[in-house]
Amino acid sequence: MLISRLFPVFALSLLTAFGPVALARAEGPAPVLAERHMVAAAHPLASEAGREILRAGGSAVDAAIAVQAVLGLVEPQSSGIGGGAFLLHYDGDSGAVAAYDGRETAPAAVRDDLFLNADGSPKGFFEAVVGGSSVGVPGVIRMLELAHQEHGRLPWAELFQPAIALAEEGFAVTPRLHYLISVDRYLATFPETRRYFYLPDGEALPVGHRLRNPDYAESLRLIAAIGADGFYSGPIAEAIVARVRTAPRNPGLMTLEDLAAYQAKERPALCRPYRQYEVCGMPPPTSGGIAVLQMLGLLERFDLAQAGPEAVEAWHLLAEAGRLAFADRNAYVADSDFVNVPVGRLLARNYLRSRSLLMDPGRSLGEAKPGDVGQRAAVVRQTEPPSTTHFSIVDGEGNAVSMTSSVENAFGSRLMAGGFILNNQLTDFSFRPEVEGRPVANRVAPGKRPRSSMSPTLVLDEEGGLTLAIGSPGGSRIIGFVTKALVGVLDWGLDVQSAISLPNLTNRNGVTDLEAGTRLEALSEALEALGQEVQMRGMNSGLHGIRITDEGLEGGADPRREGVALGD
Repeated sequence: MLISRLFPVFALSLLTAFGPVALARAEGPAPVLAERHMVAAAHPLASEAGREILRAGGSAVDAAIAVQAVLGLVEPQSSGIGGGAFLLHYDGDSGAVAAYDGRETAPAAVRDDLFLNADGSPKGFFEAVVGGSSVGVPGVIRMLELAHQEHGRLPWAELFQPAIALAEEGFAVTPRLHYLISVDRYLATFPETRRYFYLPDGEALPVGHRLRNPDYAESLRLIAAIGADGFYSGPIAEAIVARVRTAPRNPGLMTLEDLAAYQAKERPALCRPYRQYEVCGMPPPTSGGIAVLQMLGLLERFDLAQAGPEAVEAWHLLAEAGRLAFADRNAYVADSDFVNVPVGRLLARNYLRSRSLLMDPGRSLGEAKPGDVGQRAAVVRQTEPPSTTHFSIVDGEGNAVSMTSSVENAFGSRLMAGGFILNNQLTDFSFRPEVEGRPVANRVAPGKRPRSSMSPTLVLDEEGGLTLAIGSPGGSRIIGFVTKALVGVLDWGLDVQSAISLPNLTNRNGVTDLEAGTRLEALSEALEALGQEVQMRGMNSGLHGIRITDEGLEGGADPRREGVALGD
């Protein structure tokens, strides 16, 4: 059917030429329904902990603290208090959207050659990841404290009790955790992680093994008792610094002063209209908010609703929008406290309209160039592995949280302190500080926050009421995962679970990746005929979303992972 308002005849003839390649509504579970409140998170125990807090009268932020504390225990490969996060908050009374930045920072002693070899060449990714030099100053606890001060309802100390109890009693190792332990090549490198994740004979902990973590329980007790200062000074801080600086592989430069100086930041959310909605995301240092809003802005002139999820052209245009958004991302986006990120220009309606004219429903534009925003920048592609977690929460007062949290690579740096994994977020910086004599926006610098792709998202209706809270893990593919789900709900009218379950397609200004084993495989030849270089691969998103409807709350959890949505 017709997809482009500007190219109706060509689009129609294109569909006729390829035939009606069917991509039916996503199969999978039905959405979870609730009336009062809901949590959608990546592990059932985390969702249960969040719902317990909501049942006790807690706010969405209160529940987020409980969810994160449990995820750090049961999903240590993805996130935890040794990492960082971005949180979007919707105020049910005022309709205001607030953005909280808990991204890690580089220690004060780093230099821009942190990940270069002696000859000036960049290190291999895992050469840099494993050990102390990749660890950034963790930000999630200070950020959650800031959000709690402004939006919390229950006492801070109560919010850690579910995770403390689980850490003491133990939890069952899941198939996903067992698999990731068993395939990791570096987790057994250090004695702490070897003792914690493996049996005495060196085998990965089996599925169902009850794993206890008294050290984590003790860390949470200290944080619960005295607040974030219990993390950023005292015995926890000392343990972090000792582990980083004395790591037998790649010892790092972090100091107690780095931890004491860390500040979480409340920043203005990025909001932009899309169709009849207002879509809000995080500003830099993540690229996710800009890139998702750019992709939607680029797609806006095309009639995706009429095309539907069955049309090859719809997926082709998603790929083309990804090319253009990533061309700008790779050139211009970094920590805006250190570099000039032309956010307003990148999201301007006229700019996106002109960039959208590069998109042809009948032919791929190939590798896209960055747009002209009045400044020159070096273009660098940086590895960003698919770890991370996301959860969405709506409380009984209509407040909501969309939070994406990460230790970066699976199991981060592979170092543990205080019962939790330490991140490797510094490898999200560009390893090369300059290209062809021009500085790279995302270069390493003391105190700087590395660029991310985390994309927690909130969608408001025409009256400013909340419609959707959603986000995903997945490295730099997060941007494509989230945009796909948004199109599924906002353009294709899918329920949130069906939109999450849709096959994944991403393009990061190169190859178009299609999720293997899904109906998208049937579109591969048609996409190739449009000039897409197609690759089938696993696309392990972890989308978790909540949609607000006239009937109540509708929750979805990604069937590719272990999460659930729970509500009352």
